[in-house]
Amino acid sequence: MPASDKKVDVSIVVPVRNEAENVAPLVKEIVAALDGRWPYEIIYVNDGSTDATGERLSELMKRQPELRQLRHATSFGQSAAVRSGVRAARGEIVATLDGDGQNNPAFLPKLISAIEKGGSRVGLAAGQRVGRKDTGFKRWQSRTANAVRNAILHDGTRDTGCGLKAFRREVFLSMPYFDGLHRFLPALVRREGFDIAYVDVVDRPRHSGVSNYGFFDRLWIGILDLAGVWWLIRRKKPTPVATEVQ
Repeated sequence: MPASDKKVDVSIVVPVRNEAENVAPLVKEIVAALDGRWPYEIIYVNDGSTDATGERLSELMKRQPELRQLRHATSFGQSAAVRSGVRAARGEIVATLDGDGQNNPAFLPKLISAIEKGGSRVGLAAGQRVGRKDTGFKRWQSRTANAVRNAILHDGTRDTGCGLKAFRREVFLSMPYFDGLHRFLPALVRREGFDIAYVDVVDRPRHSGVSNYGFFDRLWIGILDLAGVWWLIRRKKPTPVATEVQ
């Protein structure tokens, strides 16, 4: 049976850029975490990689029928990559994780189960990192960013930067899209009236390579995004209920 004809309940979306050495070990871990639990697919979104990431994925696709690759001709950023993957997903539930190996796929079942158990009430299951393996400076910048964001948006989330998340596809696609969306999902999900489930996840060092995302190159953009999300929340109005007049 062609892979496109198989039933899929869960789609795993992995945004990557220049992660050639991390592709094979991470795919193996995702398969080990999900096999026998749900009908699933793995969608790697190759965000304009200039290394051998695309070639490694193409090789793996010959042996892993559940693996798909989407490619951006140039890099559009993590939020755009996640959105491309979600739009292409065939599962009603979508889970995401970073492609550098720091997010352990072993926690995917807990996130997916939290969405299933929450029914229509829970719009997002968000991983919350413990035992982080980043440098002291990266931990400081993350704590600072989370504190500022929470003080302004009151999203009740201590760690929005964790790539391990799960949500219903339709909920994600109903939200306004902008570059940087992935860092504000809890606030936007709450804006739509949904609850959030939290799952503690254990952080670990990346398998190889270096981070593609820096601090100072996104600082000012992050500030502007924060102001924009604050405005969206302030402007949210209750949806009126219309009744038909006979």
